[in-house]
Amino acid sequence: MAEYLKNRVGEAETRAADAKVRKTVEEILEDIDVRGAVAVRELSEKFDKWSPESFRLSQSEIDALVASVPDQTIKDIKFAQAQIRGFAEIQRAAITDVEVETLPGVTLGHRNIPVNSVGCYVPGGRYPMVASAHMSVVTARVAGVKRVIACTPPTDGKPHAETIAAMALGGADEIYVLGGVQAVGAMALGAGEIEPVDMLVGPGNAFVAEAKRQLFGRVGIDLLAGPTEILVVADETADAELVVVDLLGQSEHGPTSPGILITTSRELADAIPAEVERQLAVLPTAEVAGAAWRDYGEIILVDSDEEAVIEADKQAAEHVEILTRDPRWFLNRMTNYGSMFMGPETNVSYGDKVIGTNHTLPTKGAARYTGGLWVGKFLKTVTFQECTEEASVLVGDYCSRLCAIEKFWGHKEQADLRLRRYGGKNIGIGVDR
Repeated sequence: MAEYLKNRVGEAETRAADAKVRKTVEEILEDIDVRGAVAVRELSEKFDKWSPESFRLSQSEIDALVASVPDQTIKDIKFAQAQIRGFAEIQRAAITDVEVETLPGVTLGHRNIPVNSVGCYVPGGRYPMVASAHMSVVTARVAGVKRVIACTPPTDGKPHAETIAAMALGGADEIYVLGGVQAVGAMALGAGEIEPVDMLVGPGNAFVAEAKRQLFGRVGIDLLAGPTEILVVADETADAELVVVDLLGQSEHGPTSPGILITTSRELADAIPAEVERQLAVLPTAEVAGAAWRDYGEIILVDSDEEAVIEADKQAAEHVEILTRDPRWFLNRMTNYGSMFMGPETNVSYGDKVIGTNHTLPTKGAARYTGGLWVGKFLKTVTFQECTEEASVLVGDYCSRLCAIEKFWGHKEQADLRLRRYGGKNIGIGVDR
């Protein structure tokens, strides 16, 4: 039976915080919906102290910012984007259109069509998330999206050059220096120079995530990405230093980022608290990471690998690291996770920044029913059907009777008209045969 040696804060505190965010976002989006660009500018001034003549960067501004980035950084960005683009292209090639004759004269099929326009949000705030530009802009381009726009907040009162470079190199058509709910709302609803998009993607803070939730339906979204999570599954072959490095590496994202250890080793579990304190003493982001571990860290001791799988699937965590003697044993048995990192040689940071998989992943248990952002999220799988006259008579005969069972007489007449035209039968509206 699982033994919780350390628990996170209660659900009541989390729900209360969520309620405050929900109300704030609702008011902001309503303001943008009513006042458009005026509201967006006021919000940008209020939250980011940023009110340029135009939020959209001109090509000359983009070129100047890219030119200001060191050559090695440009090479690093291009390397990361090459990995992400390459894996996205492999994924796209695996998604095929279908057309098949299911009955004589009946052709069914589907087509995978890219959405027409996408708005990519690239967070700034505490950390400029350069890698998020790769994950959204590059992947949308591989999917074939016609119009890809990107928003990111200013950093220290100006555009963040490396983020802008990543957006430009990734292939963004329009780049806006605009952050937070006002950016997400402007992209979804349209505001001044920003024409509305069909879909929003990209991670963000609790307010951005809530804005996407409230806008879903008016536009599509990739998923609801809350505070980042890491779950480490470890046995006695793992060492405390490595486990804690990886836990705290994600905890530094924010003070509400969960870090969870599930282990079959009591010795390892007992060693974690002291190792956390040792590393926090020298970690530059200790203030944030320490708060996250204090309030949202968990240590769960289990009796067996089988029980570890059960507990891990209950967590349905965003990132799962497997630090055991046989990581693929867990790969073949776990079902609920956003992305899995197997063995001590890899880690979540690789996935977040450069290895090629996408870092926009499900949180808060959403891995029970969805995966993360990938090239397929930008595609609509739409169906089509076609019949010959003979096939229309065959299908129509069944359809007519099935519609009568449901008393859908208008539906029945659609079938009956084809039967009369192509089959020569005398069939009346609303009459059972």
